[in-house]
Amino acid sequence: MALDSTASAHWEGDLTSGSGTTKLDSSGAAGPLDISWKARTEEHGGLTSPEELLAAAHASCFSMAFSARLAKAGSAPESLDTTATATFVPGEGITGVVLNVKGVVPGMSQDDFKTIAEDAKENCPVSQALSVPITVEASLA
Repeated sequence: MALDSTASAHWEGDLTSGSGTTKLDSSGAAGPLDISWKARTEEHGGLTSPEELLAAAHASCFSMAFSARLAKAGSAPESLDTTATATFVPGEGITGVVLNVKGVVPGMSQDDFKTIAEDAKENCPVSQALSVPITVEASLA
């Protein structure tokens, strides 16, 4: 069964001096969140950006994919802490994403953890939707 997820944005003004809001419509879990060009290119200043929202989606999706693969390998994680960093360069766009995950997985070797993390990175639906380089740094806590 398919599930659609919807978010929306409202923008006023031109790109550099304008501003807007974005919100998560399907769940209502967040928003309205303030957005601006400055928050995207100079400093966040308490505002969010498309890249920060993308990073949140990617960290969440990767953690779920990684958890499933670890469990399938016989070593369900006690915990996974994932940070995703999406880099935006004005004039170029999003140039890459770095996933950094630390996990507590009893009985798992560091090498196996890294191998399964790479597989999760390649097969996470958000990773598959992106056309930028994605790297994963994986370590056991």
